[in-house]
Amino acid sequence: MSLYYRWKSFEEDEDRPEKPRRFGVTEMRGPNHTLLTQNVLQEIFESLGQFVDGLKFSGGSHSLMPKSFLKQVIDMAHQHDVYVSTGDWAEHMTRKGPSAFKDYVEECKQMGFDAIELNVPSLEVPEDTLLRYVRLINSGGLKAKPQFAVKFNKSDIPTGGNRAFGAYVPPVPRSTELVEDVDLLIRRAERCLEAGADMIMIDADDLCKHADSVRADVIAKVIGRLGLEKTMFEASNARASEWFVKQYGPRVNLFVDHSQVMDLECLRGRNLGKNHTSVLGSSYFLF
Repeated sequence: MSLYYRWKSFEEDEDRPEKPRRFGVTEMRGPNHTLLTQNVLQEIFESLGQFVDGLKFSGGSHSLMPKSFLKQVIDMAHQHDVYVSTGDWAEHMTRKGPSAFKDYVEECKQMGFDAIELNVPSLEVPEDTLLRYVRLINSGGLKAKPQFAVKFNKSDIPTGGNRAFGAYVPPVPRSTELVEDVDLLIRRAERCLEAGADMIMIDADDLCKHADSVRADVIAKVIGRLGLEKTMFEASNARASEWFVKQYGPRVNLFVDHSQVMDLECLRGRNLGKNHTSVLGSSYFLF
């Protein structure tokens, strides 16, 4: 008798289909903070490939690698039905002249990339230019992924006794750091989607940084306006991943480190992940 029990079956999971998926997407961080060899990536794809939808080269790390090595990694990902995306690098192209960005898109296409991420805060371009970049990426046969972020100071978060549930009322006087208009962010993201963007990335680090003040109101507003299938959140730690899955179910799209793929899938599938909330109240805060 076989002793192998397969605990995960997408055929039985009505909330999350087989790849390619439009929701419940897991995008994995590629080489950036740590150096991933081809052998490590191969092991991840062979053991967890059905749970990994995308691979992103964060921080412009792909620009440091020989093209031959990069092409091998991209081909390996495609063999396991994993799309490959650039990270923060497009903003460097905008400083080299009007034609540099178009050349960058063409080179990414030739290398086999499937998507180009646009870090909107770093680009610092007018909205018309941002939308032109989205259309340029689409016309080049790639998918555009604009990334937005909401920045604020912890000092701008009122204590629990001074705010209504889910509300955010900045104290007076406010700090000198700009608190972004979330509605403006959403409107810009909506225009990017109208221009053909495939997915909107939201940097959730500041939204989820402080354990006592997860910005659930901002997250709910973004998802409510843009839709769950068109939004992906960067969850930089396991506590953030758990929070998103518990709040929005297995259909939420998340970007995580390669070391968190297994734990995230356990949370999505049978809630078998680590009980990170058990450390609440201890000194081991991960936010």
